Amino acid sequence: MKKTLLKFIILLTLTSCAMSDNPLLEIPREGYGQPPFDQITLKHYKPALLQAIAKAKKQVNDIINNPNEPTFENTVEALELAGEEVDWIANIFFNLNEAETSDKMQKLAQELSPLLTEYQLYIALNEELFLRVKEVHENTDSDNLTIEQARLLQEMYKGFIRSGAHLSQEDKKTYGKIQERLFVASIEFSRNVLAANKDFTLTITRSQDLKGLPPYLVEMGKEAALARKEQGWVFTLDSPSFTGFMKYCENRTLREKMWKAYSSRCIGKHNNRDLIREMVDLRIQTARILGYETFADYAIETRMAKDALTVQNFLQDLMQKTLPYARKEVAEVQQYARSKDFKGLLMPWDFAFWSEKYREESYHLNEELLKPYFSLENVQAAFFDLVKKLYGLDFRPEPTVPVYHPDVQVFRVLDEDGKFLALLYTDYYPRAGKRGGAWMTVYRRQHFRDNKELRPFVSLVTNITKPTLTTPALLTLDEITTLFHEFGHCLQGVLAEGRYGSLTGTAVARDFVELPSQIIEAWAFEPEFIRTYAIHYKTKEVIPEEYIERIVATRNFLAGYAQVRQLQFGMIDMAWHNITEVPEEDPVRNEEKTLERYQLLTYIPGTAFSPAFTHIFSGAYSAGYYSYKWAEVLGADAFEYFKEEGIYNREVADLFRKHILSRGNIEAPDVLYRKFRGHDPEPDALMRKLFPDQ
Repeated sequence: MKKTLLKFIILLTLTSCAMSDNPLLEIPREGYGQPPFDQITLKHYKPALLQAIAKAKKQVNDIINNPNEPTFENTVEALELAGEEVDWIANIFFNLNEAETSDKMQKLAQELSPLLTEYQLYIALNEELFLRVKEVHENTDSDNLTIEQARLLQEMYKGFIRSGAHLSQEDKKTYGKIQERLFVASIEFSRNVLAANKDFTLTITRSQDLKGLPPYLVEMGKEAALARKEQGWVFTLDSPSFTGFMKYCENRTLREKMWKAYSSRCIGKHNNRDLIREMVDLRIQTARILGYETFADYAIETRMAKDALTVQNFLQDLMQKTLPYARKEVAEVQQYARSKDFKGLLMPWDFAFWSEKYREESYHLNEELLKPYFSLENVQAAFFDLVKKLYGLDFRPEPTVPVYHPDVQVFRVLDEDGKFLALLYTDYYPRAGKRGGAWMTVYRRQHFRDNKELRPFVSLVTNITKPTLTTPALLTLDEITTLFHEFGHCLQGVLAEGRYGSLTGTAVARDFVELPSQIIEAWAFEPEFIRTYAIHYKTKEVIPEEYIERIVATRNFLAGYAQVRQLQFGMIDMAWHNITEVPEEDPVRNEEKTLERYQLLTYIPGTAFSPAFTHIFSGAYSAGYYSYKWAEVLGADAFEYFKEEGIYNREVADLFRKHILSRGNIEAPDVLYRKFRGHDPEPDALMRKLFPDQ
């Protein structure tokens, strides 16, 4: 007995020592209170999360067991503030799992995800907790609450209903199991896509096969080969490599190989087809158990669009208006290719190549000509200067703040009165442990605790062209657009103002969250603005006026084709989520059937984007991909206001900051938009932007 007790004491002591050395167990309160990336290792996450969950459950139980009558303060506000440590640890881990992962980290994600889901369900399905929130909801006069408090109460109550708090005990168990499996399945889906991207490389050993590739792509391929200790040149499915290769490589056989590899990801090896069917079925079950006909009905209910029918009509209307433009554009590229002795129909692996040649010849403009004027350093500085003009913001490097990778830089963001607003982490370049694409995320949202304001930590992650041994990072026009888009998201995080983190920053309706990113894109290629940052990295000369005129002229080049492509993504998303039963067909065939009326190029059997469509299967855009086009309408309408008053007009910028960027979800999005613009968005604003001469 004594030996057993002694062993227990020793084990407890060792565990306590290990816990005390865990940098995740306490949220830093000194300085900025940023994540201690330089101290965290994989071994820290699980014990810290377990302890944080135990603490959070105690906080929840204290709310439930409070002998006093439920009030906004002792129930709603208390629940809003509970689980701070859980959010902290989860934000750090899952953000890094996207930006700097490893096989071990992905395996750990599968262990942590069920723990986190179980904790979330412990709150969402807690009947006693729900009854207290319900009592506050039914018995509190909203006139006695601030607008923000009333919004929090309404959103929290609605959140409980939408998470199954009103279900029977048996249905709660079923619902809980569904959500646990969905969480894990989404991680499996993302892991398969990352593995598929890493699996494929195209190695070129003959210099003649590089014909057409600009020097920066050749150098990129050489460096990739050196990194893999291979001979020749290596090209991958990462965006800068894949996109450039498809545009410029004259070897059609190699383009076909590259395109088919990209378009068949997770169809054979690293197969996601069964996961798609399973996840769609689980989402249908989620909707059904909560009383909705389809998952789209459930998901869209809280968004600006309100219902699935509105979204379907929105997508169909835009598609019908755009298809004639897109088909005309494809025919023009086909005719151009034939004029250059190309035989037969353009195939999908031909279109980027020939459309780029057509663009270059029509506008006498190519990326090789332009890229020297668009260094990453200048583009970033231009954005910082733009938001200084519009909002008075100042970005200052913070080299002493710990980062999770050497590529990451940190900036302290200050308001024009010197107030600290945020830390901005920038992570620009592709690498093996980072998923593709670009995104903004947060490690901490802006909120108040103990009447002290905690400002946000915002992260911008992209996969843009890396510097080479001889040149800085030189960007394409598409990469500049992507960068400005994500900067727009970051602005909403940086400028957040509110008391409650669940309502601040980008915690808004999915089809409203893209407005700040869509509108900021509009500045990137305004002539007045281009002149401030398009400076040749070698000669230091400002970009010639004739180049600016050509850039402006080409901004809507293939606008119809690009819009149809985005609408196809939205339609596929709705095809998977606005249904009551899983389609009998294989996911690849189901996608083909959905899009056969809208194909602009020859369909290639055995290819599909659904199996690698991370936005809707492992991201937050299930039944929400339409949001990009929805927000483009908002952005086009909003930018017309700036154009009318001047693109640097401070009064319009102040209105946008006051009612959109800083307000988060404190009021309904349609209300906020009307406060900014003075009227509802005009749907045709986007068509006017894309096809101004029609």
